[in-house]
Amino acid sequence: MIDIFLKTLPFFAIIALGFAAAKRGFFSEEATGYLTRFVFYFALSAMLFRFAANLSFAEVFDLQFVLAYLVGSLAIYLVATGVAMARGVGVEKAAVEAQCAVIGNVGFLGVPMLALLLGEAAVGPVMMVLAVDLIVFGSLIVLIITGARDGRMSPRILGALGLGLLKNPMIVSITLGLLWSAMAWPIPAPLNEFVGILGGAATPCALFAIGASLAGKNAERLTVAGWLSFCKLALHPAAVAITALFLFEVDPYASAVMIAAAALPVAGNVYILAAHFGVAPQRVSATILISTVLSVVTVSLVIAWVTGLY
Repeated sequence: MIDIFLKTLPFFAIIALGFAAAKRGFFSEEATGYLTRFVFYFALSAMLFRFAANLSFAEVFDLQFVLAYLVGSLAIYLVATGVAMARGVGVEKAAVEAQCAVIGNVGFLGVPMLALLLGEAAVGPVMMVLAVDLIVFGSLIVLIITGARDGRMSPRILGALGLGLLKNPMIVSITLGLLWSAMAWPIPAPLNEFVGILGGAATPCALFAIGASLAGKNAERLTVAGWLSFCKLALHPAAVAITALFLFEVDPYASAVMIAAAALPVAGNVYILAAHFGVAPQRVSATILISTVLSVVTVSLVIAWVTGLY
Protein backbone atom coordinates (compact mmCIF):
# COMPACT_ATOMS: atom_id res chain seq x y z
CA MET A 1 0.00 0.00 0.00
CA ILE A 2 2.77 2.46 0.93
CA ASP A 3 4.60 1.72 -2.33
CA ILE A 4 1.47 2.44 -4.38
CA PHE A 5 0.76 5.59 -2.38
CA LEU A 6 4.29 6.87 -3.04
CA LYS A 7 3.84 6.16 -6.75
CA THR A 8 0.55 8.06 -6.93
CA LEU A 9 1.82 10.92 -4.73
CA PRO A 10 3.73 12.77 -7.52
CA PHE A 11 0.55 12.93 -9.61
CA PHE A 12 -1.42 14.50 -6.77
CA ALA A 13 1.56 16.71 -5.87
CA ILE A 14 1.33 18.31 -9.33
CA ILE A 15 -2.40 18.81 -8.78
CA ALA A 16 -1.59 20.47 -5.44
CA LEU A 17 1.01 22.67 -7.15
CA GLY A 18 -1.57 23.86 -9.67
CA PHE A 19 -4.04 24.50 -6.85
CA ALA A 20 -1.49 26.54 -4.88
CA ALA A 21 -0.41 28.53 -7.95
CA ALA A 22 -4.00 29.50 -8.74
CA LYS A 23 -4.94 30.13 -5.12
CA ARG A 24 -1.99 32.53 -4.72
CA GLY A 25 -2.98 34.38 -7.88
CA PHE A 26 0.15 33.30 -9.74
CA PHE A 27 -1.99 31.41 -12.25
CA SER A 28 -5.17 33.22 -13.24
CA GLU A 29 -8.54 31.70 -14.09
CA GLU A 30 -8.02 32.79 -17.70
CA ALA A 31 -4.64 31.06 -17.81
CA THR A 32 -6.22 27.89 -16.41
CA GLY A 33 -8.82 28.00 -19.16
CA TYR A 34 -6.19 28.28 -21.87
CA LEU A 35 -4.05 25.52 -20.34
CA THR A 36 -7.12 23.25 -20.19
CA ARG A 37 -7.86 23.97 -23.85
CA PHE A 38 -4.25 23.13 -24.78
CA VAL A 39 -4.47 19.79 -22.98
CA PHE A 40 -7.93 18.95 -24.28
CA TYR A 41 -7.42 19.85 -27.94
CA PHE A 42 -3.72 19.18 -28.42
CA ALA A 43 -1.62 17.36 -25.81
CA LEU A 44 -4.13 14.75 -24.64
CA SER A 45 -5.40 14.22 -28.18
CA ALA A 46 -1.84 13.57 -29.38
CA MET A 47 -1.29 11.09 -26.53
CA LEU A 48 -4.54 9.23 -27.29
CA PHE A 49 -3.83 9.13 -31.04
CA ARG A 50 -0.34 7.73 -30.44
CA PHE A 51 -1.64 5.08 -28.06
CA ALA A 52 -4.57 4.11 -30.33
CA ALA A 53 -2.41 3.98 -33.46
CA ASN A 54 -0.33 1.28 -31.82
CA LEU A 55 -3.37 -0.81 -30.87
CA SER A 56 -5.80 -2.81 -32.95
CA PHE A 57 -9.56 -2.43 -32.56
CA ALA A 58 -9.68 -6.03 -31.31
CA GLU A 59 -7.26 -5.11 -28.51
CA VAL A 60 -9.41 -2.15 -27.46
CA PHE A 61 -12.99 -3.36 -27.90
CA ASP A 62 -14.25 -6.16 -25.68
CA LEU A 63 -18.04 -6.51 -25.41
CA GLN A 64 -17.85 -8.24 -22.02
CA PHE A 65 -15.68 -5.39 -20.74
CA VAL A 66 -18.08 -2.73 -22.03
CA LEU A 67 -21.13 -4.50 -20.58
CA ALA A 68 -19.44 -5.00 -17.20
CA TYR A 69 -18.50 -1.34 -16.93
CA LEU A 70 -21.85 -0.14 -18.26
CA VAL A 71 -23.97 -2.33 -15.97
CA GLY A 72 -21.88 -1.51 -12.88
CA SER A 73 -22.00 2.21 -13.66
CA LEU A 74 -25.72 2.19 -14.40
CA ALA A 75 -26.38 0.51 -11.05
CA ILE A 76 -24.72 3.40 -9.16
CA TYR A 77 -26.31 5.92 -11.54
CA LEU A 78 -29.73 4.57 -10.54
CA VAL A 79 -28.81 4.52 -6.83
CA ALA A 80 -27.73 8.18 -6.94
CA THR A 81 -30.85 9.09 -8.93
CA GLY A 82 -33.10 7.23 -6.49
CA VAL A 83 -31.55 8.92 -3.44
CA ALA A 84 -31.85 12.33 -5.08
CA MET A 85 -35.52 11.77 -5.99
CA ALA A 86 -36.23 10.50 -2.46
CA ARG A 87 -34.91 13.83 -1.15
CA GLY A 88 -37.42 15.61 -3.35
CA VAL A 89 -34.86 16.78 -5.90
CA GLY A 90 -36.13 17.44 -9.42
CA VAL A 91 -35.26 15.38 -12.48
CA GLU A 92 -32.59 17.80 -13.72
CA LYS A 93 -30.68 17.97 -10.44
CA ALA A 94 -31.03 14.22 -9.97
CA ALA A 95 -29.42 13.70 -13.40
CA VAL A 96 -26.50 15.95 -12.47
CA GLU A 97 -26.00 14.17 -9.13
CA ALA A 98 -26.08 10.79 -10.88
CA GLN A 99 -23.47 12.07 -13.32
CA CYS A 100 -21.21 12.98 -10.39
CA ALA A 101 -21.61 9.46 -9.03
CA VAL A 102 -20.22 7.70 -12.12
CA ILE A 103 -18.12 10.08 -14.26
CA GLY A 104 -14.49 10.11 -13.20
CA ASN A 105 -11.55 12.16 -14.39
CA VAL A 106 -10.47 9.44 -16.83
CA GLY A 107 -9.17 11.75 -19.56
CA PHE A 108 -7.00 14.19 -17.65
CA LEU A 109 -6.00 11.95 -14.73
CA GLY A 110 -6.77 8.34 -15.62
CA VAL A 111 -5.05 8.02 -19.00
CA PRO A 112 -1.62 9.31 -17.92
CA MET A 113 -1.64 7.93 -14.36
CA LEU A 114 -2.95 4.42 -15.02
CA ALA A 115 -0.71 3.98 -18.07
CA LEU A 116 2.30 4.67 -15.87
CA LEU A 117 1.16 2.78 -12.77
CA LEU A 118 -0.42 -0.28 -14.41
CA GLY A 119 1.62 -0.38 -17.62
CA GLU A 120 0.93 0.75 -21.19
CA ALA A 121 -1.31 -2.29 -21.68
CA ALA A 122 -3.82 -0.39 -19.52
CA VAL A 123 -4.32 2.17 -22.28
CA GLY A 124 -6.81 0.05 -24.27
CA PRO A 125 -9.17 -0.60 -21.33
CA VAL A 126 -8.88 3.02 -20.14
CA MET A 127 -9.81 4.30 -23.60
CA MET A 128 -12.84 2.01 -23.62
CA VAL A 129 -13.96 3.38 -20.24
CA LEU A 130 -13.45 6.91 -21.56
CA ALA A 131 -15.50 6.14 -24.68
CA VAL A 132 -18.41 4.75 -22.62
CA ASP A 133 -18.35 7.80 -20.33
CA LEU A 134 -18.32 10.25 -23.23
CA ILE A 135 -20.75 8.51 -25.57
CA VAL A 136 -23.26 6.89 -23.19
CA PHE A 137 -23.31 9.01 -20.04
CA GLY A 138 -22.30 12.24 -21.75
CA SER A 139 -25.32 11.82 -24.01
CA LEU A 140 -27.64 10.60 -21.26
CA ILE A 141 -27.43 13.74 -19.10
CA VAL A 142 -28.11 15.99 -22.10
CA LEU A 143 -31.11 13.88 -23.14
CA ILE A 144 -32.57 13.83 -19.61
CA ILE A 145 -32.21 17.57 -18.97
CA THR A 146 -33.39 18.71 -22.40
CA GLY A 147 -36.20 16.14 -22.32
CA ALA A 148 -37.32 17.35 -18.88
CA ARG A 149 -37.35 20.95 -20.09
CA ASP A 150 -38.91 20.47 -23.52
CA GLY A 151 -41.08 17.49 -22.69
CA ARG A 152 -39.83 15.57 -25.73
CA MET A 153 -36.77 14.68 -27.81
CA SER A 154 -36.50 16.74 -30.99
CA PRO A 155 -34.40 15.87 -34.06
CA ARG A 156 -32.57 19.17 -33.52
CA ILE A 157 -31.41 18.12 -30.04
CA LEU A 158 -30.36 14.67 -31.21
CA GLY A 159 -28.51 16.18 -34.17
CA ALA A 160 -26.66 18.67 -31.97
CA LEU A 161 -25.77 15.87 -29.55
CA GLY A 162 -24.38 13.69 -32.34
CA LEU A 163 -22.41 16.59 -33.80
CA GLY A 164 -20.98 17.37 -30.37
CA LEU A 165 -19.71 13.80 -30.02
CA LEU A 166 -18.16 13.92 -33.48
CA LYS A 167 -16.35 17.14 -32.58
CA ASN A 168 -15.01 15.86 -29.24
CA PRO A 169 -11.22 15.76 -29.71
CA MET A 170 -10.79 12.71 -27.46
CA ILE A 171 -13.29 10.68 -29.51
CA VAL A 172 -11.74 11.97 -32.76
CA SER A 173 -8.16 11.17 -31.72
CA ILE A 174 -9.03 7.64 -30.55
CA THR A 175 -10.99 6.96 -33.74
CA LEU A 176 -8.25 8.30 -36.03
CA GLY A 177 -5.63 6.30 -34.14
CA LEU A 178 -7.60 3.06 -34.47
CA LEU A 179 -8.24 3.74 -38.17
CA TRP A 180 -4.51 4.32 -38.68
CA SER A 181 -3.80 1.05 -36.89
CA ALA A 182 -6.45 -0.78 -38.96
CA MET A 183 -4.77 0.36 -42.17
CA ALA A 184 -1.51 -1.15 -40.85
CA TRP A 185 0.36 2.02 -41.75
CA PRO A 186 3.66 2.55 -39.95
CA ILE A 187 3.81 5.92 -38.20
CA PRO A 188 6.46 8.04 -39.99
CA ALA A 189 9.33 8.90 -37.66
CA PRO A 190 8.72 12.70 -37.74
CA LEU A 191 4.99 12.23 -36.99
CA ASN A 192 5.73 9.74 -34.22
CA GLU A 193 8.25 12.16 -32.70
CA PHE A 194 5.76 15.03 -33.03
CA VAL A 195 2.87 13.26 -31.26
CA GLY A 196 5.33 11.84 -28.73
CA ILE A 197 6.64 15.26 -27.73
CA LEU A 198 3.19 16.89 -27.79
CA GLY A 199 1.57 13.99 -25.94
CA GLY A 200 4.32 14.08 -23.34
CA ALA A 201 3.02 17.47 -22.24
CA ALA A 202 -0.40 15.99 -21.45
CA THR A 203 0.42 14.48 -18.07
CA PRO A 204 2.00 17.45 -16.22
CA CYS A 205 -0.23 20.06 -17.92
CA ALA A 206 -3.44 18.10 -17.29
CA LEU A 207 -2.60 17.53 -13.63
CA PHE A 208 -1.60 21.17 -13.13
CA ALA A 209 -4.82 22.30 -14.85
CA ILE A 210 -6.91 20.04 -12.57
CA GLY A 211 -5.35 21.65 -9.50
CA ALA A 212 -5.69 25.19 -10.83
CA SER A 213 -9.35 24.62 -11.67
CA LEU A 214 -10.00 23.32 -8.14
CA ALA A 215 -8.85 26.65 -6.68
CA GLY A 216 -12.06 28.22 -7.92
CA LYS A 217 -14.27 25.52 -6.41
CA ASN A 218 -16.04 25.87 -3.07
CA ALA A 219 -17.20 23.29 -0.56
CA GLU A 220 -20.83 24.26 -0.06
CA ARG A 221 -23.56 21.65 0.57
CA LEU A 222 -21.09 19.26 2.17
CA THR A 223 -23.64 16.58 3.04
CA VAL A 224 -24.72 16.01 -0.55
CA ALA A 225 -21.18 16.45 -1.88
CA GLY A 226 -19.91 13.94 0.66
CA TRP A 227 -22.55 11.39 -0.37
CA LEU A 228 -21.77 11.83 -4.07
CA SER A 229 -18.03 11.56 -3.38
CA PHE A 230 -18.71 8.30 -1.53
CA CYS A 231 -20.67 7.05 -4.54
CA LYS A 232 -17.84 7.93 -6.92
CA LEU A 233 -14.84 6.81 -4.87
CA ALA A 234 -16.30 3.73 -3.16
CA LEU A 235 -19.63 2.52 -4.56
CA HIS A 236 -18.73 2.96 -8.23
CA PRO A 237 -15.51 0.89 -8.15
CA ALA A 238 -17.22 -1.69 -5.91
CA ALA A 239 -20.14 -2.12 -8.33
CA VAL A 240 -17.80 -2.33 -11.33
CA ALA A 241 -15.68 -4.90 -9.49
CA ILE A 242 -18.74 -7.09 -8.92
CA THR A 243 -19.92 -6.94 -12.53
CA ALA A 244 -16.42 -7.37 -14.00
CA LEU A 245 -15.16 -10.17 -11.75
CA PHE A 246 -18.35 -12.15 -11.08
CA LEU A 247 -21.12 -11.24 -13.49
CA PHE A 248 -19.24 -10.95 -16.80
CA GLU A 249 -15.93 -12.60 -15.80
CA VAL A 250 -13.73 -10.06 -17.57
CA ASP A 251 -10.01 -10.77 -17.91
CA PRO A 252 -8.35 -10.07 -14.50
CA TYR A 253 -5.93 -7.42 -15.80
CA ALA A 254 -8.65 -5.59 -17.76
CA SER A 255 -10.90 -5.82 -14.68
CA ALA A 256 -8.16 -4.27 -12.56
CA VAL A 257 -7.81 -1.34 -14.97
CA MET A 258 -11.59 -0.88 -15.14
CA ILE A 259 -11.94 -0.85 -11.35
CA ALA A 260 -9.05 1.61 -10.97
CA ALA A 261 -10.61 3.89 -13.60
CA ALA A 262 -13.96 3.73 -11.77
CA ALA A 263 -12.23 4.83 -8.55
CA LEU A 264 -11.09 8.17 -9.99
CA PRO A 265 -12.55 11.43 -8.61
CA VAL A 266 -15.38 13.33 -10.31
CA ALA A 267 -14.47 14.83 -13.68
CA GLY A 268 -14.40 18.55 -14.33
CA ASN A 269 -16.61 18.23 -17.40
CA VAL A 270 -19.55 17.43 -15.09
CA TYR A 271 -19.22 20.96 -13.72
CA ILE A 272 -19.07 22.37 -17.26
CA LEU A 273 -22.36 20.65 -18.10
CA ALA A 274 -23.96 21.71 -14.81
CA ALA A 275 -22.91 25.33 -15.37
CA HIS A 276 -24.05 25.22 -19.00
CA PHE A 277 -27.54 24.06 -18.06
CA GLY A 278 -27.64 26.10 -14.84
CA VAL A 279 -28.31 23.01 -12.72
CA ALA A 280 -26.64 22.79 -9.28
CA PRO A 281 -23.14 23.94 -10.32
CA GLN A 282 -22.13 24.66 -6.69
CA ARG A 283 -23.09 21.15 -5.68
CA VAL A 284 -20.95 19.70 -8.46
CA SER A 285 -18.10 22.07 -7.62
CA ALA A 286 -18.05 20.89 -4.01
CA THR A 287 -18.19 17.24 -5.07
CA ILE A 288 -15.24 17.64 -7.44
CA LEU A 289 -13.19 19.33 -4.73
CA ILE A 290 -13.99 16.80 -1.99
CA SER A 291 -13.64 13.72 -4.19
CA THR A 292 -10.29 14.90 -5.55
CA VAL A 293 -8.88 15.55 -2.08
CA LEU A 294 -10.11 12.20 -0.73
CA SER A 295 -8.86 10.34 -3.82
CA VAL A 296 -5.26 10.92 -2.77
CA VAL A 297 -5.87 8.05 -0.33
CA THR A 298 -8.74 6.11 -1.90
CA VAL A 299 -7.19 5.75 -5.37
CA SER A 300 -3.99 4.40 -3.81
CA LEU A 301 -6.03 1.87 -1.81
CA VAL A 302 -7.94 0.70 -4.89
CA ILE A 303 -4.84 0.43 -7.08
CA ALA A 304 -3.02 -1.48 -4.33
CA TRP A 305 -5.95 -3.93 -4.22
CA VAL A 306 -6.41 -4.40 -7.99
CA THR A 307 -2.73 -5.09 -8.61
CA GLY A 308 -3.29 -8.35 -6.73
CA LEU A 309 -5.97 -9.45 -9.20
CA TYR A 310 -3.59 -10.35 -12.01
